[in-house]
Amino acid sequence: MIVFDSLDDAQVAAMLQKGAVGIIPTDTIYGIVTRAGDAQAVDRLYQLKQRPDEIRSGTVIAASVQQLVDLGIDRAAIQQVAHLWPNPLSIELPVPEELSHLYQSGAHRAFRVVADPQVQAFLHKTGPLLTTSVNRSGMPPATNLAQAQAYFGDKVDLYVQGGELGNRPPSTVAVFKDDKVQVVRPGAVTINESGEIV
Repeated sequence: MIVFDSLDDAQVAAMLQKGAVGIIPTDTIYGIVTRAGDAQAVDRLYQLKQRPDEIRSGTVIAASVQQLVDLGIDRAAIQQVAHLWPNPLSIELPVPEELSHLYQSGAHRAFRVVADPQVQAFLHKTGPLLTTSVNRSGMPPATNLAQAQAYFGDKVDLYVQGGELGNRPPSTVAVFKDDKVQVVRPGAVTINESGEIV
């Protein structure tokens, strides 16, 4: 287990590209992350979280819409919501069978194209990452590295320092249904009844 001072350290991206599971500051709060396209790494992440298979919550974060298309997410579905990104807005979209390791209580998953410049630059190096809150199932999420280490110790491969993030609002979570974006969880972005950001 290694602690890094910044996402800019090249070793962080290199380790994740090789299948590591780590804890990093995302565009919202700390996340326990791994490469979204790596089924074995995703399974390990959920084992660390002590989550049953039917509760595989989390979001795939990406640097661009094209990264999600390259991952294998349906281009037509993405194009319906692409105008809302980049933003701290997670939108549930269908997941194809070949990415079934990303299923979240069904053939769907929340996706987000981040706006934070440092996180965006990092994701350009790693590709899309699955991220979920840094906690044991049923416990409050970590807002600093000390809390994260208290949860996971040396069970993860790396930590990245990001300071205290407890003052950041979580992402807004929405679903795309009947050609409209409908908010499931209010957060950092406000969406009106027409499904547009206000």
